[in-house]
Amino acid sequence: MKPEEKNERPEFKGKNLEDAISHAEHVLKLPRIQLNYEIVTEKTKLFGIKGREIVIRAWPKEAPEESAVTRFLNALLPVFPLEIGFQVKQKPDHLYVIFNGNDKQLLLWKDGALLLALQHVLNKISDQKVQVDCEFFRKRKEKRLKDLAQEVGRAVRDTGREEVLDLMNPYERRIIHMTINQFPDLASESLGDGFLKKIKVFVVTGNQRPRNRS
Repeated sequence: MKPEEKNERPEFKGKNLEDAISHAEHVLKLPRIQLNYEIVTEKTKLFGIKGREIVIRAWPKEAPEESAVTRFLNALLPVFPLEIGFQVKQKPDHLYVIFNGNDKQLLLWKDGALLLALQHVLNKISDQKVQVDCEFFRKRKEKRLKDLAQEVGRAVRDTGREEVLDLMNPYERRIIHMTINQFPDLASESLGDGFLKKIKVFVVTGNQRPRNRS
């Protein structure tokens, strides 16, 4: 930051930091969550007889750059045939998009087919991984998939016969593989090519445990 840029920032005084920030809020007409500030001086007047004074510099925070996901949804939803809104939250390793609105239940129709389709499209246009959710769909979906995997795993272990599950997307397959991996005597493998694949669950023979394939 250049020294001249610092000098151009207005200064605000107060009896304490809270007082100085409140002064900056009033003059700049912005709430404190939208302000950056730095302390310039903090001193006691006349050996403490007349109290303390603090001086700060304050300036507006820069607006975060709009993500490709936000730009896309802002353009899509006004012409989308459903009344849908959204929130985007930045997580440490991905963007988390929560859909809401009067027609949100239609996103969950047929086991969230439309919701997952939107997730697939958003991941195509974003340089970050995108996860979508609506009405805690992900949490409920994960529970059902884990329950299914545990039920199939117990059946395969009891009978010794392999089981092949219906076509699943990568998100669903990942949960199945992770759950089957908890059985020390079982393994799972994805079958086929393309976005949707079936999963084979089978008993491991010998000492070699194959790695699960997505």
